[in-house]
Amino acid sequence: MKKVNVTRKELAETVSEKLGYPISTCSDIVDSFFSTVKSSILEGSSIKLVHFGTFLVRDKHPRKGRNPRTGESITIKKRQIVSFRPSKKLRARINGEA
Repeated sequence: MKKVNVTRKELAETVSEKLGYPISTCSDIVDSFFSTVKSSILEGSSIKLVHFGTFLVRDKHPRKGRNPRTGESITIKKRQIVSFRPSKKLRARINGEA
């Protein structure tokens, strides 16, 4: 599978093509969307996008780890991570079921 990154500029261009608005306006829309998503995640809220998936903020407990270079045992600190859980429809399309 070939890895392809999608940039904000490409998203704005796609929105512009679909809606017929100027790219500068669509760029503002895309930036506003990501700003809203970022602020919600920083507050610890989950974000559900219907028919796409959910972004969750999860707590990771401290655990024992090992430095692969030195073999030294270390404690990995408590932290929060963002995880994505795709919707059933998206998962089905990825797996070629729909």
